[in-house]
Amino acid sequence: MIKKFFKTIRSKLSSFSKNAIVSAKSSLEPSTITESQTVSREAGPKKHRPQRPRKKKPEDKKEPKQEASQQHQNWDISKFQVTPEEGKVRFHDFELPAEIMHGIADLNFEFCTPIQIATLKQTLSKRDAIGRAQTGTGKTAAFLITIFTNFLSSPNPHKNKKGTPRALIIAPTRELVIQIGKDAQDLAKYCPFNIITIYGGTAYQRQQQSCDRPLDMIVATPGRLLDFQRQGIIDLSQIETMVIDEADRMLDMGFIPDVRKIIQSTPNKDKRQTLFYSATMTPEVNHLAAQWTKNPVNVEIEPEQVAVETVNQVVYLTTSQEKYTVLYNLIINHNLERVMIFANRRDETRKLTERLKRNAINCEMISGDVAQNKRTSTLDDFRSGKIRVLVATDVAGRGIHIDGVSHVINYTLPYEPEDYVHRIGRTGRAGASGISISFASEDDAFYLPEIEKYIGQKLPCVTPAADLLKTPPRGTMSLSPQIPFVKKGSPRSGGGRKFSKPRK
Repeated sequence: MIKKFFKTIRSKLSSFSKNAIVSAKSSLEPSTITESQTVSREAGPKKHRPQRPRKKKPEDKKEPKQEASQQHQNWDISKFQVTPEEGKVRFHDFELPAEIMHGIADLNFEFCTPIQIATLKQTLSKRDAIGRAQTGTGKTAAFLITIFTNFLSSPNPHKNKKGTPRALIIAPTRELVIQIGKDAQDLAKYCPFNIITIYGGTAYQRQQQSCDRPLDMIVATPGRLLDFQRQGIIDLSQIETMVIDEADRMLDMGFIPDVRKIIQSTPNKDKRQTLFYSATMTPEVNHLAAQWTKNPVNVEIEPEQVAVETVNQVVYLTTSQEKYTVLYNLIINHNLERVMIFANRRDETRKLTERLKRNAINCEMISGDVAQNKRTSTLDDFRSGKIRVLVATDVAGRGIHIDGVSHVINYTLPYEPEDYVHRIGRTGRAGASGISISFASEDDAFYLPEIEKYIGQKLPCVTPAADLLKTPPRGTMSLSPQIPFVKKGSPRSGGGRKFSKPRK
């Protein structure tokens, strides 16, 4: 009986397995779907799917330069009218090429700044220049107009040679290089020029690939430029115009040995035009200028012209404990929308940024501790208005040119009076008006006399009104991404009992 029972079970299991295998095979074989089934499936109701817009083929996309060239064909100087005013010089007075004037018109430049008036007539005739001028005076536009006008007046004899620029601009910081590069692209929008930027702290290979084509102009920091030059990635033997910007800062940062090596790779100073700019002219800077230029025109724009004429300045006398309170209330009560705040040290910028974020103020910081790609994206967000407040150190903030900065706030007074002028130069640029607010506490008020002597003016000092001393809210935003605080002995703390019985 038992043998017969097991025999019956085996036969049933065997038949079940065979049927399962056949069923599985039939479900996997496409040939089992009949024509009628296919038709009925196609004929069934279809789910509505929104159609995506067709992507344009690459050949349908116009290159930016090609599109700009077409726009320029429909433009003439009659569309850029500037009424002459006594005592002012228009860009029209220099008889610049139409492509350059079109770019100037787009940038809403009408009258020249003092340094442009003093240098353009000389540099457009290919004479060397030494300029003592701070950022915000219009010197960048002066040397870019010179370079691009010279390009258009004479064809490039090496236009098919890769990595061989006609012009070179050397600047001390990545931010300044990026800014000059952006200004150059804007001004030369309607010109057929290849302009690239080279600087450290970012993708090496991508910058190397950008050199693998014919070039007209390079804007670079000394270190990365020298590296590319040594490897033969770029050839500086055909440089026609060389610009050295913020020479005093390069001297302070120890870049002069690299700059010397770079200059040795360019044509002799008798065969190139050299434009040399510095905010201060110390004996060391004067010596460098004499070495690298020939028969230059010397232009000096006094710092007080920058600091006094276009920027309204005020100093709040506070205690060190009151500074943040006054800062917060100024931003909130006066609805300040595009503000740059300067502090002397990196740790100060970090702590201040975290505190502002905790009080729900949309802000970011740039300093040497911030990665280059983050610094670039932060500046783009500040420029577009996504960020309301930008906190910076002197080195990171110098050379940043962002239109529409309404207020500059010196949270701590700078160690050097020159840096005061550089800071407030972020607002009131190129003739526009701006406001500078400084805090002077027991920690740094002794810097005020030197600053006043440097700018040639007494700064108005006031005590904060009662509404500016109102205690800020404690804030609800976390300072930075971090592990939440957990009490010792709780289930998430890793210590004590993870689960406890409910109390009776």
